[in-house]
Amino acid sequence: MNTFGQIFRVTTFGESHGEAIGGVVDGMPAGITIDTDFIQQELNRRRPGQSSITTSRKEPDQVELLSGVFEGKSTGCPIGFIVRNTNQHSADYSNIKDLFRPSHADFTYYYKYGTRDYRGGGRSSARITISRCVAGALAKMALGQMGISVKAYTSQIGPIALENDYRAYDLSLAESNIVRCPDPQKAEEMIRLVETVKAEGDTIGGIVTGVITGCPPGLGEPEFGKLHATLGAAMLSINAAKGFDYGAGFNGVCMRGSEQNDVFRNSNGRVTTRTNRSGGIQGGISNGQDIYFRVAFKPVATLLREQETVDTSGQETTFKAQGRHDPCVLPRAVPVVESMAACVVLDAILLNKTTKI
Repeated sequence: MNTFGQIFRVTTFGESHGEAIGGVVDGMPAGITIDTDFIQQELNRRRPGQSSITTSRKEPDQVELLSGVFEGKSTGCPIGFIVRNTNQHSADYSNIKDLFRPSHADFTYYYKYGTRDYRGGGRSSARITISRCVAGALAKMALGQMGISVKAYTSQIGPIALENDYRAYDLSLAESNIVRCPDPQKAEEMIRLVETVKAEGDTIGGIVTGVITGCPPGLGEPEFGKLHATLGAAMLSINAAKGFDYGAGFNGVCMRGSEQNDVFRNSNGRVTTRTNRSGGIQGGISNGQDIYFRVAFKPVATLLREQETVDTSGQETTFKAQGRHDPCVLPRAVPVVESMAACVVLDAILLNKTTKI
């Protein structure tokens, strides 16, 4: 399963220390203006080495579009692309060649396939999310012509969390700091925490909040293709993602129905709701309100300190990771969350068009 989507489909390929990461986007609507600078900007938001609290691996992550674009517009044909790897330090992983790193995919890949690429995690590396960001940038360009916006931001790192929901913040401020948090004061606290954790050779997790505005009602399927289920599947497919909720989510379990329900009203001839605890989705279908959701990310599994483990023969041993690693995945996960959300929404819009006469 290296392909995501039904009509707007992205197929990815590549490994962390291979020649390149790449993919093919099929189903891109024809006639969409393709801004290559915007695609590169999205990759720059995800790339390593962008701040003191991300991995120091230096990669330009320069995208090369190979097909599907002519005279600056999409043709409707598959868009192939690659991003070449240029700064691999494969020797950094020689000490784990025959070891199973705790909480990594080493053990599970080995027992599924009988082999694994241990260099940087191979196919299980977060570097594979490059392809998602390219596809997401293409989807964002199409959605932008429909008045739909997809934004995400860091809302929590460790115990430091924003106290209000997305409506209380200027989300454009998220790009003004290295943790991508729209609250400058909380951002400084988060940065200090990550720096402390990094100095200890440890890692820490948190939460990314996503917001989709301008989404029309009627997206999603009534049974197994529910919009929130597709969003959840997309988010939980991201490396290190451990949880997903939308709207009031898990917080809603403490409410009564009289507190949870979103009451309908007529607003200048348009049906809206007075509140939006449903997160813009009811019965698995969008209702025209903002769609908002949260994705929980675990602490990065690679620690720069000694850990116990076993080798491929089952012998107990210890090891200490080498190389360049993120102490916190959150800052670089933000553009990936946006990308997957954009892919889901565009796919749902295109799917709707096939079911209407």
